[in-house]
Amino acid sequence: MTAIDARHLDGVSETALLTLHQRATEAARPDGILNDPMAITLHADLDYDFQHFGRTHQATALRALIFDRATREYLAMKPRACVVALAEGLQTSFWRVDNGELTWLSVDLEPIVRLRRQLLPPLDRLRYCAQSALDYSWMDQVDDANGVLITAEGLFQYLDRDLVFDLIAACAKRFPGGRLVFDSVPKFLSTHSQRGMKLSEHYVVPPMPFSFTANQYEELRAIPGIRNVRELGMPAGRGKVLRWAGPLLYALPGLDRLRAPHTVIEFG
Repeated sequence: MTAIDARHLDGVSETALLTLHQRATEAARPDGILNDPMAITLHADLDYDFQHFGRTHQATALRALIFDRATREYLAMKPRACVVALAEGLQTSFWRVDNGELTWLSVDLEPIVRLRRQLLPPLDRLRYCAQSALDYSWMDQVDDANGVLITAEGLFQYLDRDLVFDLIAACAKRFPGGRLVFDSVPKFLSTHSQRGMKLSEHYVVPPMPFSFTANQYEELRAIPGIRNVRELGMPAGRGKVLRWAGPLLYALPGLDRLRAPHTVIEFG
């Protein structure tokens, strides 16, 4: 197969390549924490200089494991649910969590959807919606008869606060009984990113204006239609330190202002 050119992606869309690189590199390790052969294949099929992102790390793979666990938890109760992946980028979550019954709606901008269609195998239960997650018309394509799980992995931090809260409120109103899972960043990381956070000599992370931590959950609980909000724990990482430090960091309530939370919202 001829490699597909991905050099046209920039801005926030380019972070899809960054996170793919992190996941595929981790999955390719003999001692990797993430089993993701589809990410390895997708990574190899793209024409892109991934090395300009600089050093790789486990954080993106750990995030993927957390989202996978939350997805499987919901599917254990509602195996035929529709999973809606907002701003999915080049994630390969479907192939990690597919139970043979779920349906999947991938929502992202047209350049990303075009790449996904070129590179990933077509499946009857996997559909695409080429538009912004902030264009709520994607909701009309969701069959919620068997439950709905909405994921926003690596999305909200790049949006303004009002846009995030409006989207959450719209989902709560439209999909009672469903859930939404998202990740966010603490204030210090948001501030650092807006000053120009360099991962390497060649790559600067896009600004992340939205910061949100677990000590702010009451703001979510005040939104009509939200029944419960909870933070997900961190799985053990690779290596002597991350095997215990990550789970401990996310278990101590006094550190909730400092850590980057992974949040589940249950709609009433």
